[in-house]
Amino acid sequence: MSLSVRISKRLSKRFCLEADFTTENASCLGILGSSGAGKSVLLKCIAGIERPDEGRIVVNGRVLFDSSAGINLKPQERRCGFLFQNYALFPTMTALGNIYAALGARRLSRQEKAEKARQYLEKVELDGLEHHKPAALSGGQQQRLALARLLAAEPDFILLDEPFSALDSNLREQMHLLFIEILKNYPDVVLVTHSRDEAYKLCREILILDSGAVLLHGERDAVFQNPRGVTAARLTGCKNISPAVQTGEYEVFAADWNIRLRLSMPVPAGITHIGIRAHDICIPPEGGTDGNLGPNEMRPELVRVIPAPFETLVLFTNAAVPDSGTNKEILWALPRRLGAAAAEFTPPEKLSFPPDSLLPLC
Repeated sequence: MSLSVRISKRLSKRFCLEADFTTENASCLGILGSSGAGKSVLLKCIAGIERPDEGRIVVNGRVLFDSSAGINLKPQERRCGFLFQNYALFPTMTALGNIYAALGARRLSRQEKAEKARQYLEKVELDGLEHHKPAALSGGQQQRLALARLLAAEPDFILLDEPFSALDSNLREQMHLLFIEILKNYPDVVLVTHSRDEAYKLCREILILDSGAVLLHGERDAVFQNPRGVTAARLTGCKNISPAVQTGEYEVFAADWNIRLRLSMPVPAGITHIGIRAHDICIPPEGGTDGNLGPNEMRPELVRVIPAPFETLVLFTNAAVPDSGTNKEILWALPRRLGAAAAEFTPPEKLSFPPDSLLPLC
């Protein structure tokens, strides 16, 4: 998918969407951000539902909007499929009728439409429910019907606005797998989400939006491995972030954790914080039994253990520092098979912050 967006849209005195990015080969672009970041507004501007105050939008070489040239294609002229959060199904129509509505503009006989409609229902595993109205379908079935209707219109590109937000966790996992399979044949997709897990599973490129501004845009793994800033780090799931000051070419002092940390790279200019993901903290190779502390090692003072289905979550502080407001808790996550039950858990003598797992943040 080739998508170029450079727009400005003021929504209030305090909020203005300023989006400026270009992607050339993203089979699925994920727009990740917290509530109120401007994600849905950006999607609606691409679809033509909202009109930017100024700027330009180009999809696969087609100019959809250009304020300076007076171009503003209507939504139906943009040939995009839009899946809303509430699915926007026609409540008085059956599942088959909803698909017919999407096929209405195509030159097909009644028999051909019926056959195609049934094919799309089969594609999303709704065969046998063609005569049910939306109210008689579960949330997951409604979502699949909305997807089938979208695909039946044969759009040039697809926009998904937090399509999984109303589903329970089990159904959400099932729908992720279904979307991955179906969207293999529909490579031009933009997904809006506030879930880092969804963004990582479904998207090859990630764009992080915050307060109407693009913070970061790049290949998925690159964004997660180097979020660059505090907000982007938090949105990609980093729970441990401390203010930091540079103390050497490769070293910083993490103020909240009272520890000097050595990085695997020179400390970037302008660093303000250091982060580490909970899963990247580890026991030193020798098992943490050696009495001496090595570089990037800390003696943990256990605060509490939080049981989870597949991992053990441990909150600890730096045992070498008296309890104070500057000795903040750190979260360590380890696979459940490596951690005892909460009541029996005993922390190791030492924990390590691997240099190549540290996230310098500016």
